Amino acid sequence: QVQLVESGGGLVQPGGSLRLSCAASGSIFSINAMGWYRQAPGKERELVAAITSGGSINRVDSVKGRFTISRDNAKNTVYLQMISLKPEDTAVYYCNARIKIRYTSPEYNYWGQGTQVAVSS
Repeated sequence: QVQLVESGGGLVQPGGSLRLSCAASGSIFSINAMGWYRQAPGKERELVAAITSGGSINRVDSVKGRFTISRDNAKNTVYLQMISLKPEDTAVYYCNARIKIRYTSPEYNYWGQGTQVAVSS
């Protein structure tokens, strides 16, 4: 059984900062890409940022210069440092990871339970 547990969401004023964390645990052989998605009310879930095990990063244009994704492979943890937050960043943020549970198994897509980020004055 694999679990992704997120933490770090909350309410912040515009211009503020938050740091999200997501730790993967359980029966894990290897983790390829890890990333963060978000879903605002009435909108589809969108990719925010992703990072491969080798450190390659992909980010949506709207967060470039404000959000930084990083990971600690030894801890199976991915982080999202968010600065200069805007009201339009308000959403439920979901952690995602592509995980192999055995050498011979394919990669499976796992999701965290989501953490709310609200940006409001």
